[in-house]
Amino acid sequence: MRSTSTSSRSSTVTTSAAGALSRPFSLGRLTLPNRITMSPMTRSFSPGGIPGEDVAAYYARRAAAGVGLIITEGTYVNHPSAGEDAAVPRFYGAESLAGWARVADAVHAVGGHIVPQLWHIGMFRDPDVTPFEDVPAVGPSGLTLTGTDDGGRAMTRADIDEVIGAYAQAAADAERIGFDGVEIHGAHGYLIDQFLWSYTNRRTDEYGGDSVARTRFAAEIVEAIRERVSQDFPVIFRFSQWKGYDFDARLADTPDELQAVLAPIADAGVSAFHASTRRYWEPEFEGSDLNLAAWAKKLTGKAAITVGSVGLDGDITEDSAEPAGLERLAEALERDEFDLVAVGRALLADPQWARKVLDGRVEGFAPFTKEAEKTLF
Repeated sequence: MRSTSTSSRSSTVTTSAAGALSRPFSLGRLTLPNRITMSPMTRSFSPGGIPGEDVAAYYARRAAAGVGLIITEGTYVNHPSAGEDAAVPRFYGAESLAGWARVADAVHAVGGHIVPQLWHIGMFRDPDVTPFEDVPAVGPSGLTLTGTDDGGRAMTRADIDEVIGAYAQAAADAERIGFDGVEIHGAHGYLIDQFLWSYTNRRTDEYGGDSVARTRFAAEIVEAIRERVSQDFPVIFRFSQWKGYDFDARLADTPDELQAVLAPIADAGVSAFHASTRRYWEPEFEGSDLNLAAWAKKLTGKAAITVGSVGLDGDITEDSAEPAGLERLAEALERDEFDLVAVGRALLADPQWARKVLDGRVEGFAPFTKEAEKTLF
């Protein structure tokens, strides 16, 4: 999927995208000014797990440039094995929450909206970084994404209750300190996804078994959050088919199988599904042009966020020179196949990306390179 070389065609593409992306959208208590969302991207620039002024400026810079909704990088919930990177922010503890309150204030000061992504990595751990004997890794069956145990252990019912409580407390704290909603990270092979995926969930109790039973953990997290936050407080659930070590992994091979996974989570009180794919333009199931986000909306009736190489001149494995393929994105938005569009690497490289697209510009986009991942600009 490449940008066309003619300026007239580029102008048509960008103008079409600007119109589709500029439409407001309501999500719970929020009225978003447009359809552009900042995708969560791990940055590891919060020493001791505490986001500083540079983190606040990083998000505020993008909100000021027109991003309708900021979804923060993943933030660890309060559980001993939730994460392993000391520079990834926590969403618990007085200092970390005070830092996050300053982030929310900075985004609101420029007219933006922001939600934190709540995260537990489960068995997605590197024992060379954090030895399992120092901090036990836990998961539904104690298995890594490659199918080995590596010294991890299966979660007990007490573990499950503790993690559910940690998510609920984090969401309650998010509302208390001024965030506009929360996103639950249930994708990419992390803890919640480990429960959803049959390869890593081999439990024989009520949290394992068929695809519906494997949703119980995710649904109970959503239910617990709903009990602790306001009724109109947006709760977004991010999910994916692919995993960090297996791009071909699938939760569902048919729409019916996907509905079985998503329906219990939707019924628990989710406001929107954030469907993570590597290339948003790829159809999810044979016989239909709909992508994963479109299927999530069609099957559940909930709002849907699409993501996957948006704004890149190719897919997420390649560098990018300017936004590409936005005409296809605009057409899908106009058909209401999904509602919001999450942008990751393009916004990482160019904080002004949203403003340029919304203004209908056709040039001057900073290219994404791997160097952009090493700064917090």
